[in-house]
Amino acid sequence: MPTQKPKQQESSIDQVAVRRVVAVARRQFLAHGFRSVSMDDLAAELGMSKKTLYVAFPSKTALIEAVLKDKFREVERDLEQVAKGQAADVEVALHQLLDCIQRHTAEIQPAFVRDIGRETPELFQLVEQKRRELIRHYFGGLFEDGKQTGMIRTDISTHLIIEILLGAVQSIMNPTKLVELGLTVERGYSSIIRLILEGALQRR
Repeated sequence: MPTQKPKQQESSIDQVAVRRVVAVARRQFLAHGFRSVSMDDLAAELGMSKKTLYVAFPSKTALIEAVLKDKFREVERDLEQVAKGQAADVEVALHQLLDCIQRHTAEIQPAFVRDIGRETPELFQLVEQKRRELIRHYFGGLFEDGKQTGMIRTDISTHLIIEILLGAVQSIMNPTKLVELGLTVERGYSSIIRLILEGALQRR
């Protein structure tokens, strides 16, 4: 007697559906936090069974990680676009970089920051690692180009400026400190970066 094959949706889920799951989860998690959004809620919004949802992501933590990676891919893609034109016009690139950061951080609401700090500290470490990489790469390149054009001070090394920026981000952009200071992610990042840049800009 031939073995009956499992139903397709129970054994696999296509990549279009996976991307749709991540998009819906990203919108819900970043806006409302992930403690208050259940897998049942997501399955209902997606119009699929919870069983199918778990085929794509075996746990809620796996889905949260996928959301974070999707977010960082989008951030990096946008920063790469800014970097392509920065050598030609550093001042324009600087404004574009700040706009990019504000646009992306505006999506992340306090509930998500609270939940990732309390519930998944290992994923917050992933966030910290990725943002260090992005800051070193994209801000480092911008500061070097800025020195060539006379916009950025040359008496302070780029490495030191980056380390000061990373130190401020590390100290302030964590769930506990953001709550203590009453800051949103958007306000925290924009305040830190603007203050560091004001110190790094060449006085004219």
